[in-house]
Amino acid sequence: MSANAFKKTVLNSSARPAVGSWLMSASATIAEAMGHSGFDFLVVDMEHSPLHIANTVELLRAIAGTPAVPLVRIANNDQVLVKQVLDSGATSVMFPFIQTVEQARAAVGYTRYPPHGVRGVAAMHRGSKYGSEKGYLQTANDGVAVVIQLETPEAIERLDDIAAVPGVDSLFVGPGDLAAAMGHIGDIGHAQVQALIERAARAARAVGKPIGIVGGTPQMVQRFFEYGYTWSAIASDLALLTGRAAEWLESLGRGTRAAPAAPAY
Repeated sequence: MSANAFKKTVLNSSARPAVGSWLMSASATIAEAMGHSGFDFLVVDMEHSPLHIANTVELLRAIAGTPAVPLVRIANNDQVLVKQVLDSGATSVMFPFIQTVEQARAAVGYTRYPPHGVRGVAAMHRGSKYGSEKGYLQTANDGVAVVIQLETPEAIERLDDIAAVPGVDSLFVGPGDLAAAMGHIGDIGHAQVQALIERAARAARAVGKPIGIVGGTPQMVQRFFEYGYTWSAIASDLALLTGRAAEWLESLGRGTRAAPAAPAY
């Protein structure tokens, strides 16, 4: 199996922090256009968009023809869903709302063939190039990137232990749910939320683990990089589209609503 492009260009890039965006529209055409826009990576979101396995494959195909690399966020930490996503050709998977070391171990195990995990074996699927990739079963384990998403203060308290789980390639802080869990829903800019976001970056740096996040504006993403985040998404396809629409309508005196709120994911 070829080397994982997400690990190489996003997690292990030393030239500069990687910048990506979120795909919420479930549109392969928009995914392809975003992939040609200069982003290092694109998050194919199965948790908060109407994506299922069949159209996730279409987005992966669309991104494959662009310079960007995909990261699939699954809807939940589920063995069957992970198997389907990997068989569909995903090689980098984000697991949402991981709270414990045990959940992180399970997530890694779902991405590995036995004896190192519990991924089910199939002879014919897109992940193995429909059976044409020689040695796929022997090399697939090492070709998968596992990203663990921390979304509560409790999860961040356990960051060191979760980061130490073998097979965890990177951590990712979900600022929207973190703010909600801290009693500041919709306000990721709150001082207490920002302080914990910064603390997570310091802790990840101390244990030598790449850590990502998402911000709604270039200014916020830059602040995250200054905290020590090594990769970050900015907004989403829908937020960028509706934000530009609101901006241009306002410039023509036709604005009918406020600009969309910054996404937090």
